[in-house]
Order: sequence, then structure tokens, then C-alpha cells
Amino acid sequence: MTEIIQGQVIAAFGRQYLVRMADGSEIACLTRGKKSAVVCGDMVEIKLTGEASAENDAQGVIERIAPRRSLLHRSETFREKLIAANVTQIIVVLAAEPSFDDGLLARCLVAAHDQQLDALIVLNKCDLHDAAAAARKRLKPYRAIGYRVLELSAKQNVSQLRPLLQGHTSVLVGQSGMGKSTIINALLPDAQAATREISSALDSGKHTTTHARLYRIDDSSSMIDCPGVQAFGLHHLSFGGIEEGFVEFAKYRGQCRFYDCRHLHEPGCALQHAVEAEEIDARRLELFRQITAK
Repeated sequence: MTEIIQGQVIAAFGRQYLVRMADGSEIACLTRGKKSAVVCGDMVEIKLTGEASAENDAQGVIERIAPRRSLLHRSETFREKLIAANVTQIIVVLAAEPSFDDGLLARCLVAAHDQQLDALIVLNKCDLHDAAAAARKRLKPYRAIGYRVLELSAKQNVSQLRPLLQGHTSVLVGQSGMGKSTIINALLPDAQAATREISSALDSGKHTTTHARLYRIDDSSSMIDCPGVQAFGLHHLSFGGIEEGFVEFAKYRGQCRFYDCRHLHEPGCALQHAVEAEEIDARRLELFRQITAK
């Protein structure tokens, strides 16, 4: 009987996966059947189909996915696309310049709340002082409701980020131009070389640059990079689930005049009253309306 061994998926391309074993070795694997729900970060059980030799690396078949601690979906354009599993922290990378999309930020924070993940906002390019001041003002409502905001200049120093990664499997997301790649390369100088090794192992060339990859930072910390992913899909969430992701709305829940209030312009809307009383940031309510309208 062929031995079943356990490992973690560190990269994927189509139905090909690279699985890292407990001893640090990596095995290229396939799944059975045409459809696969395996994603980067999954803990899996595999069965070897070919032993390592001087000419070939070991190969295997994924037989089972272990229960997941968390699961993230790609944004609505790819509604059924799963992108990462077993994440414990979402890091949203913003920049002082160019201006960031706070709608994408809000969506990421809702996804974090839904999966019970820690959330960290990183404001990059803070050496651009005037732009940083404006960005800092936009993030003030997020600090006020308890979100952590770390300010840095990735081209100069990312050392203050390292302690916040300890013990976590963090996923980094951000719009183009925010400096996410700069942060990854500063934290993981060997990341580009690792990507080339993954491409070679999966025989997939440059295409792996558009797929999630997991990098080991140390024995207790990992990072998943999801190239091209700016926000996470929320289509699987109900109206109430999205509402819960706006954490400052919690104390007003159930206080609207109508039980099915959509928090638009209904009379007696507790959230609208809270905005008028400056207890809730008006922009946050606007973002909620935009997300639930889609």
C-alpha cells in the first residue's frame, strides 16, 4: 500500500500543485478528476506516484484536503474562484501616492471579519510627507474603530512590519502602484528566485506570476502573495454578513424602525441617524451602500 503523507500547498497552476512536506522537500502534485478545489495554503494528504531519482523529482497525487481554518475568494469578476486557505491575517497595502481606493479597503476588511482574521492596514510611501498627511486623514476613521494602521516607507525600511507577521500566515493584497512587491522583496529577498523554482517545478513558465504563492518567513510565519488580487469576493455573504463586517455598525443593529431596513433613505434608519450625530463616519456608510448594491 502506497504511503499517504501530509504537506502544504505552496503554489498552484491549473491542476498542478507544489506541496511542501514537513522535512522541507517539495513535491509536484496533481489532483484526481478534472475539477479541483485545492488552493494555496491548503494542508493536504498526498500519495506518491513516482520516487525521486537523479533524473526526476518525486511526484504525487492529492488525495484529501484537510479542514480549513479560513478560505478567501477572489473578487466578483471570478465568482467561484478560491485563492487562499488557512490564512490568519490580511494585510492591505495602501500608499500615500497614488491615491488608494477605500472601497477595496472596505471589502478586504469585510472579508477579514467574515473569516475571523486579523487585519492590518499598511500605509506605504510615508516619506512623501504631503501625500502621507492626506492619506493619514482618510484612514483616521479606521483607526477610530480599532483597525491597526502601520506607516512605513518600504524602499527605506520594513523592519517595523516584521514583528506583526510573527505566528501568522499573512496574505498581502493591494492595488497596482501601492508598493506591495517592494514590501515582499524587502521581507523576502529570495522571493523572485523562489518563484522561478516554482515555475520550474510545475513546468509552467511565466504563468505562475498570476497565481498565489506561499513563502516561508520563519518556522512560525508565512506569507501568501496573490498577484492581481486587489480585493476579496463577498458574493457568498448575505446582506447581514456584510453589515457585520462594518464593525462600527454593531451597536446600532436592530435599532432601525423597520426590521428589513437597507440603510438607504428609510425613515428611522439608526445608521443614518448615527451619521448625522457624527457617531459613524459618513463615507463608511456610503461604502456599505455601494458594496450591498452590487
